[in-house]
Formats: sequence, C-alpha cells, structure tokens
Amino acid sequence: MTTAVVLAAGGIVGQAFHLGVLGCLVEATGFDARRADVLVGSSAGSMVAAGLAGGLSVADLRAEMIGEPLSAEGRRIRGTRRAMPRMPAQEALPTRRPLAAGALLHAVRRPWAVRPGALASSLLPPGQVGTDLIARSVQHLHGSAWPDRDLRITAVRARDSHRVVFGTPGAPQVDVGTAVAASCAIPSYFAPVVVDGEAYVDGGVHSPSNADVVLADRPDLVVISSPMTVRHGGLRRPSADAALRLALRQFLALEVRRLRRGGAHVVVLQPSPEDLPVMGLNPMKGIVAEQVIDRAGASTRERLRARPDLAERLQALR
Repeated sequence: MTTAVVLAAGGIVGQAFHLGVLGCLVEATGFDARRADVLVGSSAGSMVAAGLAGGLSVADLRAEMIGEPLSAEGRRIRGTRRAMPRMPAQEALPTRRPLAAGALLHAVRRPWAVRPGALASSLLPPGQVGTDLIARSVQHLHGSAWPDRDLRITAVRARDSHRVVFGTPGAPQVDVGTAVAASCAIPSYFAPVVVDGEAYVDGGVHSPSNADVVLADRPDLVVISSPMTVRHGGLRRPSADAALRLALRQFLALEVRRLRRGGAHVVVLQPSPEDLPVMGLNPMKGIVAEQVIDRAGASTRERLRARPDLAERLQALR
C-alpha cells in the first residue's frame, strides 16, 4: 500500500496543529508519518515534513517547538546541531515596489494556469524578514543533499506565479533547508528566497495543502493535515476568519475529490469547533503552540473514536 502524508500551510499555529494531529495518530493507531512513502509540505507544513524526513519523531518535533528535552533518539539525530526554530514574528519593513510585476503579463497570457493568491504574491512588495535561521536549521539536519526518500516541498516562483515542487523531477536542485525557507517565505513578510536567479515565495499561496502533487502517484491512502480550513459544521459562531477558512476548504475539497477519483482513500484532519478558539486569529502566535498541540491531539482522538473504521485502517499500516 502506498501512503502519502500532506502537511498544509498555517504559520506557527499550523505547525503546532500538525504535531498535535500526527502525535495522536502515533499514540492511538501506531501510524508514524516518518514511514509514509511520500511526504508533502507547504510553508509551516514543510518544516514538519523536513523534520520527519530527517528521522525526527513527532514527539521530538513537539519537544523542540515547546522547548523540552529531546529523546535519546532525537539527541542522536540532532547531536549538537541547533533545534528547528519557530518562525520569527517581527514585522516586515514596508516597501512599495512589487516583487515581480511581470507575473501579471503571464497571467493575462495564461489565466487558467495561475491561482489568484499566487498572482497576488508576485504583485505584493517583497518582505524584509530573512529566512536564514529556518534554512540553516534544516540544513543542520539534512546537510546539502536531498534525503534518500520522497520528500516534496512546494513554493511559488514569483516571475510567473508558477508552483514549483522541490524534490521532484524538473524542479531546481536545492538543499532541503533552502527549499523549506522558500516554502515558508510568506509574501510581503519574509524576504523571497532566490534559487538559480529566481525568487520564490510561500507554497501556500498556490494552495494551502497542495495535495494534488501526489495525484500521479495514485496512492492508496492520503492523510492530509489542514490547519487553515475547518471541519464541516465547525463554524458554530461568526468569526473574523470564517470566510477565509470556508474558501480554503473549497480548494481542499477539489483536491480531495480528484484524489478519490484516482482511487485513493483520503483522510482529512481539520480544526474542530473546539480547536478554533485555541488556535485564534493570528497564525504566527507562537505562545499558544503547546495549547494548540494538545487541543489538536484531543480533537483527533475524538475523531478516531467516532470513526473506528478509520482507526483500523491506520493501525493496519503500523
């Protein structure tokens, strides 16, 4: 059975959500994302995917995020290398010039090939906050070589607002740290990451999940952790981010339908009504990381109890 784990965008809070979800899957079913055949990460999800591809357990990634000691296995993998940092939360300095105004011409020529969010990212002014800390931390784990496994990191090329999936044939050859930094480069916040003379920004502006990058693999099972959407029935009261979450859920639903038409069993784990107040409105609010991890784990556990068939399917992959 071929399995894929897709970790979507979502900032620091999204990173914490992934760890809560994946930690519960390990504890409740024995499903360890490190053993997936394909790992896909976008933005914050790319940081978690890179850690898993480097051999770190979800428990150790959680410990790194909240400042607790690593396990013996985690210490052996990390050695004296620095832990994966949270993305910095300082404000970017404003500039007026668009990052890549020429992207508009590409969109006019091929409007069907460009997502509105990706185009907007090219027309916004570039951010000023560097991604060097993110890149160096991942490089300390992976070195200069791509891991000997199927790790895919998404980013958007500013020149034409085109999605690029690092780690796949035809994509520029980069180290994992550079790919993750590019995937995390939130437009107009982080500075774009330059690879072979091309500027790249956050892969989440094309799609928060980018789950469709595994379509050609025809996987049997796809597990998607999606912190920026919301479970059906999850909006019990109006909120400032309700419209965005519902819109992004439609993007995700299209990708899920395509995967299911290809024969995949797709498991989507999204925030519940109880998760949303804990996650809050600021995706970069790192102070709530531990609470989000615990809350996401609890809601995933409730989902598994309600769906014993799902738990059994995941247990079969141990």
